This record gives sequence, structure tokens and C-alpha cells, in this order.
Amino acid sequence: MNALVDNGDAAGLAGATGPNLGEAEFAFLREFVLQHCGIALGDHKRQLVQGRLLRRLRALGLPGFADYCELLRRDPQSELGELASCISTNVTSFFREMHHYDLLIDELLPRWLDEKRGGRLRIWSAGCSTGEEPYAIAMVLAEALERANASVDAKILATDLSPQALAAARKGVYPVDRLGGVSDARRKRWFLRGEGAYDGFVQIHPRLRELVTIQPLNLLHEWPMQGRFDAIFCRNVVIYFDKPTKQRLFARYAGQLESRGYLFLGHSESMYGLSEDFDLIGRTVYRKRT
Repeated sequence: MNALVDNGDAAGLAGATGPNLGEAEFAFLREFVLQHCGIALGDHKRQLVQGRLLRRLRALGLPGFADYCELLRRDPQSELGELASCISTNVTSFFREMHHYDLLIDELLPRWLDEKRGGRLRIWSAGCSTGEEPYAIAMVLAEALERANASVDAKILATDLSPQALAAARKGVYPVDRLGGVSDARRKRWFLRGEGAYDGFVQIHPRLRELVTIQPLNLLHEWPMQGRFDAIFCRNVVIYFDKPTKQRLFARYAGQLESRGYLFLGHSESMYGLSEDFDLIGRTVYRKRT
């Protein structure tokens, strides 16, 4: 769920003072981000990137952007997650785009749990951000498992590039006002209310945490997963990738899905003209062709 900062986001500029991001350094950063994150930074993003990265310069004790670029040249992987966090904003919520969850609840989970008794069920939340998406999937999965009384090895993999987002997802603690999309019944069932210093916060129920495995992963690099998935959620991620990156990613998703597995995209995303491996079966829901 990582969204590139938009033109109107001035959060990275407020009170920003320090070294300027020169043309040569910005050109390097643009190429680095495109190569390692698949995100194309336009010329108009230069000032915004400068404001966001000033935080990293201060944290690392670096005097200027040339020094930061040299750090990336020496060891790209050491700073990649932090860089991605700086230039992106985590936009997510529980049960965002509810029609996707309705499809899971009404059709997919009942069918899978009936077909897979004694077998395995795997769902991947790719670009999981701070965890609201995989935990929402875990809620409907746990409820479906109870209704079906099915013995199924069911797990959800949640991945993201941002270290900060992953840390928040692992903690599973959220302000109460972040539960706007969660029904009262689910609030009571799946969240533990905080006390004392955590008054006004809730924590995800341990049962849901058991269903979700949270791991760092760069979608553009190698994927360590061995088995295939029944469904992949990659919502509001690929919209910022260039066309060749989208094409490669969709081809890799097709290879990672079971026959007739499902791929869920965000409300502004489409696979039109980018892949022949999927059929559109609903609003931003695609099924892998056999």
C-alpha cells in the first residue's frame, strides 16, 4: 500500500533547512529509485524528495546529498528500505475497498476451504504497509475457518519494503480512530483495548497474529517463496511503476499463483494492455488463466 508522495504533500518541506539537492544528485536518486523500487520520479518531485531525505541526512550525520548518494553506491541494500520509506507515504486502512473482502467472504473462502480440507491455503499481501490489510484478511479468514469447521493449513504472508511500516505491522497496535471500517462485532472480537499509556489504542488479537507472517521484501528483487498462492493482494502499489516494471511484475505474479488464482489490484489500477495471463472478473479483481 505504499503510495508515492503526491504533489500537494508538503509534509517533507515544512521547516526544511539544510543542503540543497543538486541536479546530479537528483539524477542519481531518480535512476536508483527506478532501478530498485520501480518508481519513476518526475522533475517536479525534486524539491519534495529533498525535504523528505533531509531527515535521513540528519539521522546518518551526513553533510550533504553527495555523501548520501555515495552511501547508496557503496551499499545499496543497507539504505534501500529507509529511502523507500522517505519517498513514500503509507496509505491504508482496515477493509479498504470492501468489495474485495465481500468476494472473499461470499465466494472464495467457502469454496477454498471446502476444496482444501487437509491441504494448504495461502494468501499474499504484497505491499502490506502498516498491516491493516493482512489483518483484515485474517479476520475474514479466521471467521470462515470457524464457520466451515475445516482443517486447513491457512496462512497469510505480508511483505513490504519499508522497515518502519513492517515494524508497525509486527507491533499490531493502532489508534482507535483507525478502526473506521471495522464493524462493532469485529472490534469486540479481534482487538484488545489498551490501558494506561496505551489508552486510546487497540492491539490485534493473538489469533490473527498467528495467521499472518510479516517479512521484508522488495517486489523488484528475488522472491524466496517456494509454494504458490491462492490469492495475491497488491493494491495501490503498481500505479506508480513504469509500464515495463508493471509487465514484469504481473508476469511474476502469474507464475506465483495457483491455477485460476486471484490477483487484487487497487481502485485506480488496471492490467489493461499489460498482461495476457489474467481475466478481469470484477472490480479490480483478476483471475489467472489456466
